[in-house]
Amino acid sequence: MHVRAFEEMKQFYVALLGFRVEWEPDPNNVYLTSGADNLAFHRVPGTGDYEKRIESTLDHLGLVVRTPEEVDRWASYLEGHGVVLVKQPRAHRDGARSFYFRDPDGNQIQIIYHPPISGG
Repeated sequence: MHVRAFEEMKQFYVALLGFRVEWEPDPNNVYLTSGADNLAFHRVPGTGDYEKRIESTLDHLGLVVRTPEEVDRWASYLEGHGVVLVKQPRAHRDGARSFYFRDPDGNQIQIIYHPPISGG
């Protein structure tokens, strides 16, 4: 992901979401892992044509949890740390359960329990 709020994004994903730094080759790139998911953040320079070319087609990023109860625990945990939920936890017709919030760069993130892939 190309990110503008580089340090805030790194702190958010590590401190709040429990990712750990897998590799940080330089001050402008960091690779994070949760053990099951992985993310790469690349700092967007502050000005110039490069920034104008960075356009995301990302609708949302889904982070999978093992149980529906974990969805609710994550929602409470994040709200307790001042994160505003975009959509509250809800059950889906296919048996999934999820909620949405935004990271410091404004990306929409979904915490989801989805029976076919959650393993719970």
